[in-house]
Amino acid sequence: MQQLKIVSREPIDKVQGYYLQTLDGLPYKLKAPFDFSFISRYGRVFKIFDDQDSGNICFGTEKDGERYFVKFAGAPAEAYGGTPREAVERLQSALPVYEALCHRSLIEFVKAEEVGGGFAMVFRWVEGDCMGRMYPESHRRFMELPVEEKLQVYGDILDFLEYVAQEGYVAVDFYDGSILYDFVTHKTTVCDIDFFRKQPCVNDMGRMWGSSRFQAPEEFRLGDRIDEITNVYTAGAFAFALFGAYSRTAEKWILSEELFRVVTRATADERSGRQQSIRQLKTEWEECLDETKRNNSRQ
Repeated sequence: MQQLKIVSREPIDKVQGYYLQTLDGLPYKLKAPFDFSFISRYGRVFKIFDDQDSGNICFGTEKDGERYFVKFAGAPAEAYGGTPREAVERLQSALPVYEALCHRSLIEFVKAEEVGGGFAMVFRWVEGDCMGRMYPESHRRFMELPVEEKLQVYGDILDFLEYVAQEGYVAVDFYDGSILYDFVTHKTTVCDIDFFRKQPCVNDMGRMWGSSRFQAPEEFRLGDRIDEITNVYTAGAFAFALFGAYSRTAEKWILSEELFRVVTRATADERSGRQQSIRQLKTEWEECLDETKRNNSRQ
């Protein structure tokens, strides 16, 4: 065990089949010891995310009064089933996407580099709670937002997806875990676009990356086209998550019947039954929302 401590420069314990290391006093799990001393170049570590099934281990760091989010691939992540090399290759393939896309709701990319025997991407740190159900307390707070704030979040998601389409990309693996919300500034942030694809795109996996609740049928069929109409489905699924508690039944829907019909169409199994662009979905949504507000004001 003493030899492991020398290798890692941090205390290590083997607990229940995994190795427990620390950085700046914070624990994290690995399948095998790994030297993370290079993380100090990004500052003091104040947060560690070691439960990512992507193979990345992520760190919140602070240096010279600035905070950063560091995403690293190349270590034997405990929650990951693949090899470190595969994780590195996937993270490297995401670099052109972050270089190409720049939107007010997207986490700000700073730099990327080969380091520590792997690959790191550095972003500006963003405060916020995650909508994803993998973080129960954050998810609960998110889902308890007032309707008006949820409408703002949904508008931000539609704006972002429209921008993605305009830039010639398609969102893949875009789900509730990709969304952060700052309860103080009321800002929505998209924190992960690692698997977004440049158009044209076809399903080359069979079962593509992502959460099944937010995936269109074509994301499960090898050879099918993946495009903006696919993202219309994803956008509709977000509406049901925010305003229907993830249910697609009218009984759970908290907005108007007209808005329910709009997103029901967006999540049609047949591509031809959906709105044919994010812009079309956004227009229908906003028109029905305005009409609902006018009707409510008359009552």
